[in-house]
Amino acid sequence: MAAETYDPRRTAVLLVDPYNDFLSEGGKVWPVVQGVAEKVGLLDNLRAVVGAARQCGVRVVFVPHRRWEPGDYESWTHPNPTQRNIMVRHSFARDTWGGEFHPDFQPRPGEVVAHEHWAQSGFANTDLNMRLRQHGITHVILIGLLANTCIESTGRFAMELGYHVTLVRDATAAAKPEMMRSAHELNGPTFAHAILTTSELLTALPEEGSGA
Repeated sequence: MAAETYDPRRTAVLLVDPYNDFLSEGGKVWPVVQGVAEKVGLLDNLRAVVGAARQCGVRVVFVPHRRWEPGDYESWTHPNPTQRNIMVRHSFARDTWGGEFHPDFQPRPGEVVAHEHWAQSGFANTDLNMRLRQHGITHVILIGLLANTCIESTGRFAMELGYHVTLVRDATAAAKPEMMRSAHELNGPTFAHAILTTSELLTALPEEGSGA
């Protein structure tokens, strides 16, 4: 792919589902992703992308999954397999440590926290598109969890809405290496405009203080 450039006035990093249950030792889903996450250096790469974005004026937007509450999905006609797992595991339960954002990924004043998504797309049935449009965003950079579910679904939806989509292959994780390969080698190229490593993205981002 050609070298990418990112106007900080038009670019947002979408940080998807940065919950303790996903990213912290003792989290309910951490054991599922730990092997891949540690192999790719997930936490350090997330810190690097978020930190660089903030320094150069790229907007950081939090894209959280629905925090589980008692009764969620139980009366639904067609809960998907992930939602059925949440019904059992109570992932990201509201008012619990697991349902809080990881301490290294806390929203700063003025940063957007979109409405919680119920399934896998951060755009479906939320205010994410409206919030991005109101800030003039045309380019989205997706990081967080999981590569083959919420990241992929959010990225595909973003493409359909007309955004330029960048995936960051080592700033995400999945349960198995083959899921990462599917997300970045097989499926990603069908909708993403760029698929970069964290190092490549940091090189492409503008210099500190260049944001308007």
